[in-house]
Amino acid sequence: MSSRRVLIISPYFPPSALAGVHRARHLAKHLPDYGWAPTVLAVDSAHYLEAPDDALTRLVPLSVDIQRVGAISAALTGLFGVREISLRSWIGLRSALQRLLASGDYSIVLITGSPYFPMLFSNWIERRFGAPVVLDFQDPWVSDWGAKQSLASKAGISHWLAERLEPRAVRASSFVTSVSETQNQQMSARYPWLDANAMAAIPIGGDPQDFERLPDKCPEALSNFRNAKVIRLAYVGTYWPAAEMPLRALLQGFRHFMDRQPLAGQPVEIHLIGTGGSVPPEASTSIRSMTAEFGLEEHVVDIPERLGYLDALWAVRNSDGLLLFGSVEPHYTASKIYSSLMSGRPFFSIFHRQSSAHQILSTAGGGIALSFRDEIELSKMESQISDALETLVFNPESLGKVDPETYAPYTALAVAGQFAAIFDRLVVNQR
Repeated sequence: MSSRRVLIISPYFPPSALAGVHRARHLAKHLPDYGWAPTVLAVDSAHYLEAPDDALTRLVPLSVDIQRVGAISAALTGLFGVREISLRSWIGLRSALQRLLASGDYSIVLITGSPYFPMLFSNWIERRFGAPVVLDFQDPWVSDWGAKQSLASKAGISHWLAERLEPRAVRASSFVTSVSETQNQQMSARYPWLDANAMAAIPIGGDPQDFERLPDKCPEALSNFRNAKVIRLAYVGTYWPAAEMPLRALLQGFRHFMDRQPLAGQPVEIHLIGTGGSVPPEASTSIRSMTAEFGLEEHVVDIPERLGYLDALWAVRNSDGLLLFGSVEPHYTASKIYSSLMSGRPFFSIFHRQSSAHQILSTAGGGIALSFRDEIELSKMESQISDALETLVFNPESLGKVDPETYAPYTALAVAGQFAAIFDRLVVNQR
């Protein structure tokens, strides 16, 4: 085993089905290829509130050292309005950190979020144990969206706390990573004292080897895929308020496409899969409302339930075309784009022009990547979207194939290599 060891703090880890587990999962699997032996510090899955995804656990090599800690019951802390996993497990996490770091075996500590509260350990870790800390922001802790929320709301209070806690965590760290350059630029603007040389934008990426583990048969939750007479354009992922405008624009363009191209042959359907996340009723209500507004009730299938990771990947691989959209915010990046590119399926995407997702998709080949500057421009893209959908449905061969070189830097192996290079640099600097 390598003499260099890294401790990865990720309260959520498989069998958690939350999207944030993939950063730690990828690193735990591939860092050994670069001479780093990882230990993952996570919360016992018995304390997760979401349904487990046992198939995802099988993607984690048995050789990975996983240390689990306990947590206070959410039923108890919920009485005080607190259900957040890292706060419920704070004592367990700190005790495990004390035990593990006191051994002197770990050269680096990586804290990935959300949740973000464990990042507050950074000052104590560096001061008490002298181990450099890398903070990995998978999403903004302080965000423009959060700033717009009322202080009378839970989201508003969370943002108020983030504004006060984030700078404390960042100042005590040795290196900061996020998933996009835009996110780093926003953080640099907030904290002029941040060293730009101690920051990097590293996307979540995807692991092509995951496709080797797909189910042999159509998952039960996707039984409608068994109808071979339908052309399916699939969006696989959560729907949330900031995605309303892109989805509305997509449905408006689809309505225009349907009116312009009466289908005498195979019907075309849009399948929205896993849109509900943790709040399926609210998401489904919004989607049903938009679908009815454009008269698309018979052509849009909403499956709000969160699918297991491999089942969702099966849907990606077996769709006739993929639909990729995200937030109206420029910092937004979408980890789902990497598995979509690796699937080999033709795609249509629409993202903010400054989003790293658009920058990658627009050069990948194999699909049509549209972008917008703001919500006003997005609302006027009906014809462009309609034309793109027409090509995706009737002439997908004209889109060519995705160039593997485009996503090569975003494979889980390559991403692990970028983190390993940061770790190497910090160890050298410390010496």
